[in-house]
Amino acid sequence: MTKIDYEDPSLYTNRELSWLDFNDRVLEEARQKTNPLLERLNFLGITQSNMDEFVMVRVASLAKLIAVEWDGRDASGLTPTQQLKAVNDKAHEQLIKQYTTLNRILLPAIKQVGINLLQVDELTDEQFRYIKDYFHDELYPVLTPMADDSSRPFPFISNDTINLSLRLTKKDSDKSLYATLQVPKIFPRVVKLPGGENDFILLENIIERFVSQLFINYDIQEVAVFRVIRDMDLDVAEEDTSDLLKEVQQQLKLRAHGKVIRLEVASTISKKLRKRLVRELKTDEDSVYEVNGPVDLNFLGKLADKVTGHDDLKYIPFKPYQNEKLTSEYNIFDTIKQHDQLMQHPYDKFDSVVEFIRQASIDEGVLAIKMTLYRVSGNSPIIKYLGRAAQNGKQVTVLVEVKARFDEENNVHWARELEQMGCHVIYGLVGLKTHSKLSLVVRREESGIRRYVHLGTGNYNDSTAHFYTDIGLLTANNNIGVDVTNIFNMLSGYSKPPYFHKLHISPNGIREFMINRLDLAIEYAKSDRPVRVRMKMNSLSDQEMIAKMYEASHAGVTIDLIIRGICCLKPGIKGISDNITVHSIVGRFLEHSRIYIFDFDGEQQVYLASADLMTRNLNRRVEQMFPIEKPTLLKRVLDIYQTMWDDNVKTRVLEADGTYHRVDRRGHASLDAQEFFAAQATHLVMANKEKKHHNNPDQFQPMMSPENQNEPLGD
Repeated sequence: MTKIDYEDPSLYTNRELSWLDFNDRVLEEARQKTNPLLERLNFLGITQSNMDEFVMVRVASLAKLIAVEWDGRDASGLTPTQQLKAVNDKAHEQLIKQYTTLNRILLPAIKQVGINLLQVDELTDEQFRYIKDYFHDELYPVLTPMADDSSRPFPFISNDTINLSLRLTKKDSDKSLYATLQVPKIFPRVVKLPGGENDFILLENIIERFVSQLFINYDIQEVAVFRVIRDMDLDVAEEDTSDLLKEVQQQLKLRAHGKVIRLEVASTISKKLRKRLVRELKTDEDSVYEVNGPVDLNFLGKLADKVTGHDDLKYIPFKPYQNEKLTSEYNIFDTIKQHDQLMQHPYDKFDSVVEFIRQASIDEGVLAIKMTLYRVSGNSPIIKYLGRAAQNGKQVTVLVEVKARFDEENNVHWARELEQMGCHVIYGLVGLKTHSKLSLVVRREESGIRRYVHLGTGNYNDSTAHFYTDIGLLTANNNIGVDVTNIFNMLSGYSKPPYFHKLHISPNGIREFMINRLDLAIEYAKSDRPVRVRMKMNSLSDQEMIAKMYEASHAGVTIDLIIRGICCLKPGIKGISDNITVHSIVGRFLEHSRIYIFDFDGEQQVYLASADLMTRNLNRRVEQMFPIEKPTLLKRVLDIYQTMWDDNVKTRVLEADGTYHRVDRRGHASLDAQEFFAAQATHLVMANKEKKHHNNPDQFQPMMSPENQNEPLGD
C-alpha cells in the first residue's frame, strides 16, 4: 500500500493568496445588495485597510526574503519570488474589482438616495465659495509645497499619506519643473458641503483646485494624486528585554523610513510623471497600482459616518445583554464563586469584564491583580482601574506586549502610564509575543485565599469588543487558578511548571495537545467508533496541523472547520480530505473567537483558545487553551458553534479548487448566525426589563386611551 505524503505541496494553498481570497469575501459584502447601503461603503473601506496592513507586513516580508536571496519554499512549494509575483497579480485584479464596485455600484446607489461625493465642477456657486474660503482660511497656511530640483532633492514621502505630484513650468518657459505636496492629515479628508444635506467633497480635490496659488508665476501642467505603503514590520533585536522598551521606540522611528512596497497613483497620471515617481521612490513596476478613482478608499467609512438622516441605510442597532449579577449592583466575586460565567461578545456586554477589574480595584479582600494586555483601546477603562488598584495598595502586575503589531506605540504609552501609577510592568519574553488573554484576581476570604480568573479568546479592548465576536470565561475553579498563577510566574520570573492541570499553553503545549487529540480521533475512527472534530478559528496555516488533519480525514474522522480568514488546507480531495468541510463567515461582526470541539463517541470535549492554528501562534507566542466543563456552559458553546455552522446567509463553503461559494438555501429558512445572536441578546434585554417591570408593583402605570390600549408602549 502506497504511503500518502501529507506534506505534498499540491495539497496546500499559499498563505498569502488565501488571505487575498479572504479580502475578496469582504469585498463581496460591499457588493451584496441585501446589506444596508452605508454598511456596503464601510465594507469597501475595510478591504483597503486590510490590504494596507497586508502590504506593510506580509508583502514586505516577501520582499525581504527576496532581497536576502532566501531560496526556501512555502508549504505550497512556491519561492518568495513566485509568491510575490502571484500576490501582485491577484492584488491588481482585486484593485480593479474594488474600483468597479465603487464607481459602477456604490456611488450611483448613494446618489439615488441623495448622498453625493462631488467633484469641483459639480459644485453649486455657494459650495464653490465655501471650498474657496476653506482653502484660504484653513488649508493655505498649513500646506507646504516641496520643490524638487538640483538643489532640493525629492522629498521623503511618509507611509499612508495622500500626496500631490506636480509638473509645472515657469511663465514663458517650456522647461518642466516638479514639486510634491502632502495633503495634511490634521484635516478631515471628507469635507461636508453646505447647500445639500449630504453633499461631500474630498480634501485633495479642494487642494488640487487651488494649488496654483502656492506656485505664483508658474503654470501647473499636471497634478496627480499618489500614496505609498512602506515596509512597516518591526525588527526588534531581542537578546534580552532589559532595554526592550527603548529598542521598540527606536525601531518605531526607523520603521517610518521603511522601503516603499506599494505605490498607488491616479490612473490619469502621465507616463512621464509616473516614470519619475517610480524612479524617485525606487519602486518595482509590479508594485505600482493605477486607480480609477480616489486614491486610498479608507475614507469610505468616514463618509458613511458623516451621512445624516439615513439610519435606514445602516445595520439595525441591537441591545447587548448583561447578566445583572455581573453589574455594579452585585458582588461579582460572589456571582463567579457560585457559577462559572460565559460571555459571547458583542452579544454579551464587555462591561462585565471591565466590572470584574473595577470591583477588584476597590474590593478590600483583593490582594493582587495580574493581567496580560496585548491590545487595548486608546482610552481604556481597564488601564484606569489597574492604576486605581495599585494606588489602593494592591499588588498589580501587568504584562504589556509592546511588540503587538501596529499597537506598539500605544502599548509603550500604556506601559509608562501603568508604571507611573505604581503597577509592576513586564514587557514580554525574549523571542516570544505574549498573545494570551488572562486576568487573575487573588482575594482573601473567610475560607482562605481564592483565585478568580478571566480567560478569553479576544483582547481586553473595550472598543473592538463592540464588533469582534469573542468568548470569555469568568471562573473560580481552583485548578485553573493555579495554572494561571503558574503562567504569570513563568512570565515574570524563571518558573517553569512541570505540568498544567487544565490549561494548555503555547509555545508547544497547544500543538502537542491538538496532535494528541487528533491521534486519538484517528484511533477511534480505525476502531469504527463515532468521532467528530469541529473547530473555529481566524486562520489555519500550520503545515504540521494540516497534515495531521489530512491523516485523520483519511482514517475516517469527520472534521468541520469554520475559518474566517486564511486557510491553507484544501478540503474535498478524494482519499485525503474528503471528510473535511470548511466554512467561512464574513458579516456584520469580525469573527474572532476560537473554539475546538472533540466528540469521542458521545463524550464532548470543548476548549476555547487565544490561538489560531498558525505556526506563529503555536511556536512563537504565549497562548492559552482552556476547557469548558460546566454542562450548561458546554452546551451553550456547542449551540453557538452549531448555529454558526448552520448559517446559510453569510457562510461561504471552500471547494477543493480553492474557490468559495455561498450556501444553496433553496427550500431552507434563512439563518444569519450573527443577526440571530443579536436578536437573541435584544430579546433577553427586553425580557429582563419586562420582568423588572412586573416585579415592581409600586412602579407608576400610565393610563392609556381606549383606542391605544392594544398598542405597545415605546422604550
